[in-house]
Amino acid sequence: MTTLKPQKVEAGEDGQRLDRWLKVRLPGIPHSILQKLLRTGQIRIDGKRARGNTRIEAGQEVRIPDVSPYVSEPSAPALRPPMGVSKADRAFIEGMILFEDDHVLVLNKPFGIAVQGGTKTSRHIDGLLAGMEDRFGGRARLVHRLDRDTTGVLLVAKTREAAARLGKLFQTRTVRKIYWAVVKGVPKPPQGKVEAALVKTSGPEGDRVRKAGPGEQDVAQRAVTHYAVIDRTLGAAWVSLKPVTGRQHQLRAHMAVIGTPILGDQKYDGDKGLPEGIEAKLHLHARRLVLPHPKGGIIDVTAPLPAHMARTFDALGFDSNRYDIGYDYA
Repeated sequence: MTTLKPQKVEAGEDGQRLDRWLKVRLPGIPHSILQKLLRTGQIRIDGKRARGNTRIEAGQEVRIPDVSPYVSEPSAPALRPPMGVSKADRAFIEGMILFEDDHVLVLNKPFGIAVQGGTKTSRHIDGLLAGMEDRFGGRARLVHRLDRDTTGVLLVAKTREAAARLGKLFQTRTVRKIYWAVVKGVPKPPQGKVEAALVKTSGPEGDRVRKAGPGEQDVAQRAVTHYAVIDRTLGAAWVSLKPVTGRQHQLRAHMAVIGTPILGDQKYDGDKGLPEGIEAKLHLHARRLVLPHPKGGIIDVTAPLPAHMARTFDALGFDSNRYDIGYDYA
């Protein structure tokens, strides 16, 4: 396979994730092909192998192989973003909006929809945003991700400049993220820190992570989570979670590591032995996000509980209105 002329990262693209940058530069290439090229080391930055989550810097040169053979594959999905979306999907996105200005968009992500596309995932928030360029004045870009079944605050940039600046903030961990969860059992001690490196594994039910074992330091990712019990009842607790790092499934795995998996979590045994009347849905909610605005000031947005968690709070006697959202429980 031949290699194309290296492409230079522009100033306005500084701080973006490599995989998202590639989607913009190579709009006609399926997601699965880009991931394969990354896994096999065929895409390089300044001559070095790079991962999809690598943050690119202005002036760097990205070497991309000739991908034209993949464009004509009959099995490839649609190669261009949709020109538009249905009225129902537009209303769906509009109904999520918690905050909006000329630079950023903050959504309240509901349960059960993916943030980005992937295997067997054709409808996702990123795709719906791509079909609403007329509404947002251009291509709205995801700044971070939430799992399909995690609800709550999701930050979107409305300009390339805002995406680059916000991406840098997430990279330097100056963003304050607070999640609420309902877990099986009560964590001991009631306030503490989980510092357990994680290893990604694959299986018939999809990707998951586990605590790294001896000899796995080279493949393990450092992961740190602060937690605090806000309220408790027989067999369950309402906890606040503050991730220091941002690993895949980090909060879910860390709660399982300390023996209190999140209710309804099918990947980490949180769906077994649920209290009577509790729905078998993941009880993890991105409650609050606080970070500097790319044009000055502060973004501070809180998302209301999803319906299934609100019903669980009522069933277990937890009162979300009792606590000041400004207090940092973790």
